[in-house]
Amino acid sequence: MAYVLGFIYADGSLENALYLRGKYLRITSTDKEIIFSIKKWLHSEHKIIPKKSSSPNGKPCYFLRIGSHRIYDSLSKHGLYPNKSLTIKFPPHIPNKYLPDYTRGYFDGDGCISLSTKKGTNKPIITKKLTLSFTSGSKDFLEDLSLIISKNTNINLHKVYDSHNSFQLCYGTSDSIELFKFLYSNTDKGYYFQRKFDIFCNYFSLQPGRVDKKAKEILECLSRGHVVK
Repeated sequence: MAYVLGFIYADGSLENALYLRGKYLRITSTDKEIIFSIKKWLHSEHKIIPKKSSSPNGKPCYFLRIGSHRIYDSLSKHGLYPNKSLTIKFPPHIPNKYLPDYTRGYFDGDGCISLSTKKGTNKPIITKKLTLSFTSGSKDFLEDLSLIISKNTNINLHKVYDSHNSFQLCYGTSDSIELFKFLYSNTDKGYYFQRKFDIFCNYFSLQPGRVDKKAKEILECLSRGHVVK
């Protein structure tokens, strides 16, 4: 549920339809598997609706709308509200042991991981850098997130940058490796975007010297489908 809450903070919204006396949770994603997983975890019987992208080369997205006063009111207690995008703040009551799950959920919704490489002369591929970023319309949320990450890892506090239409919190290679160990600790296979996890795996396969004991444990456990402790 901490993971789902993080994902909803990124790619979800609440709708209080007073004219229908209905309260709704809406979640949208281009990742079909995660949407179906969230539907299952929330014990929802609502339909998932596929939608074509408005751009010619864009990915289709999947839309889940759940009508539930109980879910709506519960999420409201965790700091969510309609039209949250520009003013949302980090939820205040998440126990420390669930912070990696919440942050991973947000990362899977509004985060990005990229691996920069180039062709080499002495070996086929030269790894240049690994970059991880979080995006939000709320500067306050990302500043809170930066503080939470700093308190729970060996990563220094990072500045939030204005990227015109949104704000970004960005990390370089070394910090991205530390975030990998934070994000995927105490989890099981299936509770994350496989595509984003695979980018980390690709980096570690190219740079095996950066795989320390903790990273190795995570990679081995999740490859076997075991829970990482």
